[in-house]
Amino acid sequence: MLVQYLPFLILFIVAVAFSGGAILLSRLLGPKRPNPVKLAPYESGMVPIGGTRRPFHIRYYLVAMLFILFDIEIIFLYPWAVIYLTARAARLFLLLEMIVFLGVLMIGYIYIWRKGALDWE
Repeated sequence: MLVQYLPFLILFIVAVAFSGGAILLSRLLGPKRPNPVKLAPYESGMVPIGGTRRPFHIRYYLVAMLFILFDIEIIFLYPWAVIYLTARAARLFLLLEMIVFLGVLMIGYIYIWRKGALDWE
């Protein structure tokens, strides 16, 4: 019975060996003499302006998190559409289920819009 897990064990060993080998090779073949020019931040070939530890406004993180949240929620529409096309008997239930799902998403969207989470000023 444990023979069924042999491919997973082989894959795990190969993944660990590959990643360990890549780390070892970068240590062996990597730069040995860092200097201030090599350690300077690279900004598309331009001279860096200001420090690299400049804090971002909290609105940036809020909008990014909201985008990720709604983006992941919208991804659930694709599997639902596939199931909806293949299921003949439960189409009404699936349609009502998606209306409720989109309704909850719309309520959340209206809530964050009214709270001003999407405003940049």
